[in-house]
Amino acid sequence: MRVMHKMTSGLRPSTTTYRERLSPSLWVLAAAAVSAPMVALVFVPLDATVALVAGVLVAAALIGGLVLSSPEIRVEAGELRVGRAHVPVVLLGEPETADAERARLLRGPGLSRSAWHLFRPGIDGVVRVPLEDAGDPVTEWVFSTRTPDRVAAAIRRAQRS
Repeated sequence: MRVMHKMTSGLRPSTTTYRERLSPSLWVLAAAAVSAPMVALVFVPLDATVALVAGVLVAAALIGGLVLSSPEIRVEAGELRVGRAHVPVVLLGEPETADAERARLLRGPGLSRSAWHLFRPGIDGVVRVPLEDAGDPVTEWVFSTRTPDRVAAAIRRAQRS
């Protein structure tokens, strides 16, 4: 997770005001790493070196795949992007942040049937943003983030621009 405030070529500011990768938790990465000895055990009858290399390659591929396939949250160029979905910030209402018990409610019984959502295990923070487009059947976006306050602030900044 990182917040982007960098300059592009020359002195023109970048249009990205917020960026966060929803990478897997350390427990998920550790579970993927445990695949190395399991794979190695399968190949030990062939050769110990082959077993070691196969185990390391499989674990590296799993960990790399998990990290690279993680969705990103971005607020850039007047749009909110969550994973592959995107919406112009002018169509969004006031963002609401939630931690702990309120986030649990928004992820479960408090989640509207007409909400678009993206939740990641191990990430407790949630942002709920109403969608103010009468022609869209989706009424709100609800998604996981490690820094709900920063996401909400970036959306508000983009709405003012």
